[in-house]
Amino acid sequence: MTGDHSSIATAVGSLGVAILLIAFLLNLLTLLKQDSWLYLGLNVAGAALAAYSSYLISFVPFVVLEGTWTFVTAIAIVRKASAR
Repeated sequence: MTGDHSSIATAVGSLGVAILLIAFLLNLLTLLKQDSWLYLGLNVAGAALAAYSSYLISFVPFVVLEGTWTFVTAIAIVRKASAR
């Protein structure tokens, strides 16, 4: 992998993981509920970025992990929106 491509993957993955960890921390501090729009939004965005980063470096196990996390969170968002 070239240096430019690798540095983009690192930046995207770092941002995604940071977003996921912020959501997790805010939930642990009881500042965000697991079913809040912000928590769900942070999770879907963070997981999608982490999945894309893993795809860029061809690391399939984390593409599957983060892709599944993105998909499951997207389902939760659809269910929440449908419940309104």
